[in-house]
Amino acid sequence: MSRISSIFEQLKAQHKTALIPFVTAGDPDPQLTVPILHALAAAGADIIELGVPFSDPMADGPTIQRASERALKHHVGLKDVLAMVAEFRKTNAVTPIVLMGYANPVEHMGYETFARNAAAAGVDGVLTVDIPPEESTGVADVFAARGVDMIFLLSPTTPEARINVVAQKASGFVYYVSLKGVTGSASLDLAEVASHIPAIREHCGLPVGVGFGVRDGETAHAIAQFADAVVIGSRIVQEIENSPREQVIENLGTFVRGIRAAMDAQ
Repeated sequence: MSRISSIFEQLKAQHKTALIPFVTAGDPDPQLTVPILHALAAAGADIIELGVPFSDPMADGPTIQRASERALKHHVGLKDVLAMVAEFRKTNAVTPIVLMGYANPVEHMGYETFARNAAAAGVDGVLTVDIPPEESTGVADVFAARGVDMIFLLSPTTPEARINVVAQKASGFVYYVSLKGVTGSASLDLAEVASHIPAIREHCGLPVGVGFGVRDGETAHAIAQFADAVVIGSRIVQEIENSPREQVIENLGTFVRGIRAAMDAQ
């Protein structure tokens, strides 16, 4: 059983929802990434999404775009990201790591080589925004052979027929994009978000994570009532952006512990 599946089973038995924070590798600088990963895990993260810096993102809002720009100034690339995961794994063999990014760096490395290197580093899943399930033939199989889950996005406009396609290709969990737009944009209509989850569950047996637009404990708590995971990215990256370097770890820990407490509140 994969680390991702194991975590979701454990949480289900505890009647808890997974907390999945997102940070960009190399932001604010490469030396802080591994300490940030450990701080997130210590603060209550169940799974961590680690963004691969990319110059031309299509799903990321301004906050995460700036994080990529900061990382790219330090020349952080995919090989560096895998090295960071490997370093994290030296002292944490439990918390799943999902890489989130775009196809270009993976294609440049080569799918076989990437899958082998990712598995060796301790990566558990990959979400490549611009590899939809219809174009994943020969990719998802390569990842699966190395034990790396391929995670796909669903959105408010996804028809049921396409949910079926995603269900056939995805592993680990599916990521429901809770709004029409990029990361960190708009405010959520929680009732509308909740109304889409039953249709996903009807066609897909994987856990459902909800993200895009989650900014506080109140929203995270509300989503935790109907989703299997709450994904929070832009607000965490904003915390990094607004914190002095020497306070990043402390501030992130405080923020994530607050989100975890809100999600677990009765």
